[in-house]
Amino acid sequence: QVQLVESGGGLVLPGGSLRLSCAASGFDLRPYVISWFRQIPGKERELVARIGTVGYSTEYTDFVKGRFTISRDNAENMAYLQMNSLEPEDTAVYNCHAERDYGVLMEVWGPGIQVTVSS
Repeated sequence: QVQLVESGGGLVLPGGSLRLSCAASGFDLRPYVISWFRQIPGKERELVARIGTVGYSTEYTDFVKGRFTISRDNAENMAYLQMNSLEPEDTAVYNCHAERDYGVLMEVWGPGIQVTVSS
């Protein structure tokens, strides 16, 4: 089965850090652009970060404010989102997403994982 599964979420104090992992199975991540999205309760899903294939170029949306880092490890078939200086406003369900950069059009969504920042 082609799938992505997130892990590493949970409850953290304001100012703390979490590292989200995204594990791919059933397919090879190498030709896929990987993105992290999040959905805050009551709001629409929004893009957090994106990492490319060749050269591993990265893009971040403004609300990350230099606090988050996206990365990938093709040998492990994994992607990551390092989140530092977390704020209560970061509380959301985070989803991993992969979209093939070339060849047959294909995309995969992870089921999502909860991140809660609270004192």
